[in-house]
Amino acid sequence: MIEGPYLLFLGEATDPIAVKTARGVAQWRPENCLGEHALSGCTISLGLPAMTPAEAAAKGAKSYVLGLANAGGTISDSWVEAILDALDAGLDIVSGLHRRLSSVPTIRERAEMLGRRLIDIRHSDVPLPTGKGKIRTGKRLLTVGTDCSVGKMYTTLALEAEMKKRGISADFRATGQTGILIAGSGLPIDAVISDFISGAVELLTPDAAADHWDLIEGQGSLFHPSYAGVSLGLLHGAAADALVVCHEPGRPHMRSLPHYPLPDLKETIEANLKFARRTNKNATFVGISLNTSGLSLEDATKLCADTEQNFGVPCVDPLRMGVEKIVTELESLTRP
Repeated sequence: MIEGPYLLFLGEATDPIAVKTARGVAQWRPENCLGEHALSGCTISLGLPAMTPAEAAAKGAKSYVLGLANAGGTISDSWVEAILDALDAGLDIVSGLHRRLSSVPTIRERAEMLGRRLIDIRHSDVPLPTGKGKIRTGKRLLTVGTDCSVGKMYTTLALEAEMKKRGISADFRATGQTGILIAGSGLPIDAVISDFISGAVELLTPDAAADHWDLIEGQGSLFHPSYAGVSLGLLHGAAADALVVCHEPGRPHMRSLPHYPLPDLKETIEANLKFARRTNKNATFVGISLNTSGLSLEDATKLCADTEQNFGVPCVDPLRMGVEKIVTELESLTRP
């Protein structure tokens, strides 16, 4: 168990996407977030009180959460002193990065000396099976995307909130480090050995009541050269009844790959349906989720209306417009 409240560490971040872990936790579990701690050069704030680890501990903080996501999931040398300060202040350290906290000798030694916990949520010791491709009882939805960081987690959480508001049995199933911090459970799919990805998703979403929805947080994109393997494993393991496609209009290229253009929505939908139907022949596409933060509200509203007309399913920006129309579409799949 990860103890709250949290002090969220932002490092020297200058890119809003780099702090998506901290931002997600602050947005969806604000009651657990006491403050934020940044290093010199950081230009990002979540609007939380700025605190040192000692100040946060004095106010009741229990965990120092590394709220950053970077290429390769590394622990920067410049963060080590701040992590040591947090350990000295009496805080556990929580990381969603690929590199284990204990692999840094000074961090491991200080934690052992002080009796503090180093919690690597991107690693799991749960024995994982290979995927079997069997249809399970209950309903499943998977969010997919044209690229990384286009709103798959946000969309899935928004769907869960709206479905629960309507009295629909639904649970968010976390597959990434931020989602695990928010949900309190899950499996870090991008850290699973490739042979076991689909099996891990099957384990995460077992048989359920006929009217229950498992809402599975998507990862990566089938079209991203770096992460397509994770996306495909999720599609096969989810055996999803419903897909929601996520996209950021105007994004010039795949994240971190300026030489690689994004696929269009039509191509994305067709490819994801093709592979989803490998393990669930009845998989269907129920909605489009757009991140329109780069557009005016007027332009965003028009784009969603045009996209909805072109594809024949609801199209929304979850943050600006909510996901009610997509949930109404899902309700039709649940009815006998």
